[in-house]
Amino acid sequence: MNQERAVTGRLPVPPLTQLSEEEELFRQSVRQFAEERVRPLVKTMDEEGRFDPGLLQEFFKLGLMGINIPEEYGGAGSSFFMAVLAVEELSRVDASAGVVVDVQNTLVNNAITRWGSPEVKAKYLPRLASDTVGAYALSEAGAGSDAFALQCRALERGDHYVLTGRKLWTTNAMEAGLFIVFATVNPELGYRGITAFLVERDFPGFAVGKKEDKLGIRASSTCELILDEVRVPKENILGEVGKGYKVA
Repeated sequence: MNQERAVTGRLPVPPLTQLSEEEELFRQSVRQFAEERVRPLVKTMDEEGRFDPGLLQEFFKLGLMGINIPEEYGGAGSSFFMAVLAVEELSRVDASAGVVVDVQNTLVNNAITRWGSPEVKAKYLPRLASDTVGAYALSEAGAGSDAFALQCRALERGDHYVLTGRKLWTTNAMEAGLFIVFATVNPELGYRGITAFLVERDFPGFAVGKKEDKLGIRASSTCELILDEVRVPKENILGEVGKGYKVA
């Protein structure tokens, strides 16, 4: 008689998810990498509150920053689930490492793949797969739990929108070169005014501000963003104007 059945009187319950051979091999390879390359750096990164730049480059070389980016754009062309497996195995060793890969794949890459125009995908996905860290800027001082009570404004000016406001608690901000910034085109419209914009780090008027000195997950940067009349081309909108809540 099965030991579990003998003890509990019940049939053994199979796991909810059975990994395929490919998924299991991927999981094992990420676990080995995490043990051999990430674990030795965890203590130092936590004490310094800084993610090791060399380790970040290894993430890119191994394809961990572009797991679910289609192959045509230089990514691994794998699934969202594979990205989750990688995050799980990295987080087993260091939560900061898991967060870096999580935000890149499940928030930034996923949003651009789903909502970006063909031109936006061609412009940004190859960069995100090869050397550019992405960040996701939704929260504000008065828009945390109520994420759609945004005050960051986006004013239409010809072929651009001009963004002004501040964002708080933006993960990956210190390392990022590309940001998904949520702003409202009209506060009176509530969530129907929210629009998602792709903002490059070197756009005039954009700055990464204070880095939070956190109690935990310290190597993962969490920063304020400052937008002072940042001109963003209309082609950098993800999805439709006023439909940013779908992207979020």
